[in-house]
Amino acid sequence: MLKRLTASLVAASVVFCSTAAGAAEAAKNPYWQCVTFARMFSGIQIFGDAWTWWQKATGKYAQGFTPETGAVLVFKPVGQMTRGHVAVVSQVLTERVVQITHANWGGSRGKVEQDVTIVDVSPRNDWSQVKVWYNPLGDLGTTVYPTYGFIYQAAEKAMLQAAQGKSTASAASTGQP
Repeated sequence: MLKRLTASLVAASVVFCSTAAGAAEAAKNPYWQCVTFARMFSGIQIFGDAWTWWQKATGKYAQGFTPETGAVLVFKPVGQMTRGHVAVVSQVLTERVVQITHANWGGSRGKVEQDVTIVDVSPRNDWSQVKVWYNPLGDLGTTVYPTYGFIYQAAEKAMLQAAQGKSTASAASTGQP
């Protein structure tokens, strides 16, 4: 057992040393997945593939179809984007135009892109279909992406406060501490 452990440690050391330059580069330029980035940037504590966030937010976070700064926009899986995508709203410009900050999108594999313009192109103004700015074109991309909607970061706190308020109100009405 000790020989196997030693051999494993030696092998790991060899691999680590051979990739030390790569590790140093990775530390300077980390490879971000969209879900890890969105969770850290927004504070919304949902785990799993991006497309699962919408369902997992139900009952835990407020959801809706109006953009707010700090909210997470959840993209449905489509085409090569089989796991969906999540992006954090960094700025609301108009009711149909926002800027998002996100990671691991298109030509920026593993990178974070800040203040990328997204336009609501849905027929009902409900953010169910969007176009995303595409730098190589210097314009919106040609693809229309379906979305579920927005998950709001402050909702968990509001829901917790409401629940605490209810329990306090219930206790007060029953005379219980």
